[in-house]
Amino acid sequence: MIGDPKSRAGKREIMLPGFVLLDVRRRLDWFAQPGPDGLVFVGEKGAALRGTTFGRKWRKARDAVGMPKEFRFYDLRHTGNTLVADTGAKLKDLMVRAGQSSERAQLIYQHSTKAHQRTLADNIDADVRRRRSQGNRRPEGAAVAPVHQLVPRLSAPSGAARRR
Repeated sequence: MIGDPKSRAGKREIMLPGFVLLDVRRRLDWFAQPGPDGLVFVGEKGAALRGTTFGRKWRKARDAVGMPKEFRFYDLRHTGNTLVADTGAKLKDLMVRAGQSSERAQLIYQHSTKAHQRTLADNIDADVRRRRSQGNRRPEGAAVAPVHQLVPRLSAPSGAARRR
């Protein structure tokens, strides 16, 4: 991007996971413009890529690694955000990493995956098993609603009881 980001939150420093560091370092060393203000993606002549050129190069790279044709470059932002959320990151952590200044903007880029829903269910199962093995004792002060009070809320859509 050339110019300032949309908000102050867009200018940030993020920590990258170790497995991508070598690839990012190579990209910067071999192809990017030098210096902290250098462009990461440049054309063959060293100038900024135009949108149409970038799109063509993205599609070629995407196809070369076997990604679905519907996968857009911008979907990487959604993917990254969802991966971070699945680690248990707090909302503020997600906002900082994505450079967002509002919770609403952050939620646009965060998705729930089947794999994470399975993990959540497994965690609930493990927690219930642990509690049962302890003789159904709850930590002091913990308020837990009986299951029969939770089930109607989980099985009916919001406002369903009022619909006729």
